[in-house]
Amino acid sequence: MPELVRGPIRTLRSATVDSRRWSRFQPRDGDIVIGTFAKCGTTWTQRIVDLLVHQSPDVRPFGDLSPWLDATFFNALDDDLATLEAQSHRRYIKSHLPFDALPVWDSVKYIHVGRDGRDAQLSWHNHLQGATPALQARIGAQAQRLVQETGAKPAGPPQMTEDPRAFFVHWLGELEASLEAPPADPPFFDFEATYWRERARPNLLLVHYNDLKQDLQGEMRRISEFLEIDTPEPLLADLAKAASFSTMKAQGDALFPRLKEAFDRGADRFINQGRSGRWREILNEEDVDRYQALVRRAATPALAAWLEAGRNGAGDPRTTPD
Repeated sequence: MPELVRGPIRTLRSATVDSRRWSRFQPRDGDIVIGTFAKCGTTWTQRIVDLLVHQSPDVRPFGDLSPWLDATFFNALDDDLATLEAQSHRRYIKSHLPFDALPVWDSVKYIHVGRDGRDAQLSWHNHLQGATPALQARIGAQAQRLVQETGAKPAGPPQMTEDPRAFFVHWLGELEASLEAPPADPPFFDFEATYWRERARPNLLLVHYNDLKQDLQGEMRRISEFLEIDTPEPLLADLAKAASFSTMKAQGDALFPRLKEAFDRGADRFINQGRSGRWREILNEEDVDRYQALVRRAATPALAAWLEAGRNGAGDPRTTPD
């Protein structure tokens, strides 16, 4: 039976997440929590963990098997808990909470995936553009409920524009403002810092999007070892092929049958380009300089280096001094 090592340090509620939903979760030894900032490789890592747990490249609707437990606008909490309770295989659960809003149990494994903030935000632009009116309405309804329950100031809709650069520049302004007046919902670098500060925990593994791109099979071996799963090398090669971007995109509708309700092209929109460095094609020199100046203010040097370059470029987070 898992022992609680650290309870949540903060409660986080927004139009999309409510950290209090974790209070009713009953953990089992070996459970796996995949916690990330949005558009940093969450779904990719869920599929990788799904493949390793089942030791099979078969197509499974892992989005249904691996619920986003803190989400307020998909399933009722009782339904998610019932799904997890009924599972006899090793469970893997998605979260978009900062690490300090999650409970930490000694025999539960936590995987965090990082990504360059520029790539994550441009991917977020595509994500928001594809959201269906039905999905937007569900999130809007949750925002109104939150206002009614807490009296909080209503959150405005995301600043949307067809131009990805304009969208990114607006985000820079929000980040700069957050340095002077931190919002309740932690911005990108504050979110990442919650995992980075606790990277020495033996049951927390930091993975980077760039490293997955550069050596998928090697990173999957590393994740398999962290999860204490003995995956034979020939099988690992098959699993890595199943976890490749091209395979996941081709199998998207089978892997994510419910995404057609949420995005205009279903899984094809959700699994977009899977690229690193796209920001170089969109941002100008002034934008990049402004971003780098913000990074220097918002992140420690070691965290900044890891977010930009990953483990292969900046060193192993566990042994990297801050």
